[in-house]
Amino acid sequence: MARQVRRAFKYRFYPTGEQAAELSRTFGCVRLVYNKALEERTRAWNDDQRRISYAQSSALLTQWKKTEELAFLAEVSCVPLQQALRHLQTAFTNFFAKRAKYPRFKSRKRSRCSAEYTRSAFIWRDGRLTLAKMAEALDIRWSRPLPRGAEPSTVTVSRDGAARWFVSILCQDTISAVPAAEAAVGVDAGIASVVALSTGEKIANPRHERRDRTRLAKAQRELSRKAPGSVNREKARRKVARVHARITDRRRDFLHKLSTRLVRENQTVVIEDLAVANLLKNRTLARAVSDVAWRELRRMLEYKCAWYGRDLVVIDRWFPSSKRCGNCGTVRTKLPLDVREWTCACGAVHDRDVNAARNILAAGLAVSACGDGVRPQRETSRTGRSSVKQETQWATAGTLRLQEEEVNRSDIPEEPRRPAIRRSR
Repeated sequence: MARQVRRAFKYRFYPTGEQAAELSRTFGCVRLVYNKALEERTRAWNDDQRRISYAQSSALLTQWKKTEELAFLAEVSCVPLQQALRHLQTAFTNFFAKRAKYPRFKSRKRSRCSAEYTRSAFIWRDGRLTLAKMAEALDIRWSRPLPRGAEPSTVTVSRDGAARWFVSILCQDTISAVPAAEAAVGVDAGIASVVALSTGEKIANPRHERRDRTRLAKAQRELSRKAPGSVNREKARRKVARVHARITDRRRDFLHKLSTRLVRENQTVVIEDLAVANLLKNRTLARAVSDVAWRELRRMLEYKCAWYGRDLVVIDRWFPSSKRCGNCGTVRTKLPLDVREWTCACGAVHDRDVNAARNILAAGLAVSACGDGVRPQRETSRTGRSSVKQETQWATAGTLRLQEEEVNRSDIPEEPRRPAIRRSR
């Protein structure tokens, strides 16, 4: 059955000098409005314990435009400025729901340059896109066609660190159904291999960052020799950014192909709930963990499984998939990272990664069989144990011996703290 989804199509475009100047001014105004609104909301809470809504922020924006100091805000399209306030409201909503940290100020040098235009701020006619305050249409390179009869609802223009311009067009799309599959696969993430599958297959790690490490080091050395604030330093900075962009593009392409293959070939995909942020604290493995991009792979699997009607099961991060024998269910006390193959007391010889993938698959199928949620369940049942632990014990014929105290402590959210007011840029 076909599915109707909202899908963004991203293209590269080449602006004229006037368009680039207009968009650059818009980026700066968007950043300024976001920072000033965040500053006002932070001050109102710290001084009067008062919250400022989106409507009140919008009224403040109108007042800022009437002042002599900020009169230039009226020279750009008002829609991206209003969208910046909506994004700030969403950030505060996520913060109060404890889904995110307190919103941070945007930086001129490090934050993403982008502006969002709704339907009233652009013209879409005969396959040509013209933004507000511009006389000419954007010179877009259509690397793939938009859905037939698509009408864009939102357009987001952005510029990356390598000075490349992109436009993301959001519209309705029909996702065709894929044939039903009976296969299920367990996925164990790794470094030597990006993933090891329960079928015994290992997907080698392309190591995109390592392949361009020499080129990146050379570009960074050249950047370090340039005088701060000079034109040559800006050229050297863009050269470094181009190397990073090349690495990012190749990594994203590889992960898209891998995730699409896993979703198309299997009805159920089982993965672990990895704490990537904690793994990055290991200074020895941080570079390799960042290069393999486990979190991005999981994000792709999540939305592609939703698109194509597949089941994505995420098991608890404390499940001892590597140390558990898939044959008898015995759990080893220790299993150092340098041990890639081990022999159980029952005589079974295990490849560390493949054994982990098979244990992950067994745990995920147990969760699906009992009708439990696809997210790791931490709530205690009447027996004092989570449902994931009980069902996984039945699937693997052994006790899980999960770290109850660690799991319970991870459920206690930290008290959110609001930072002091900073001057907006």
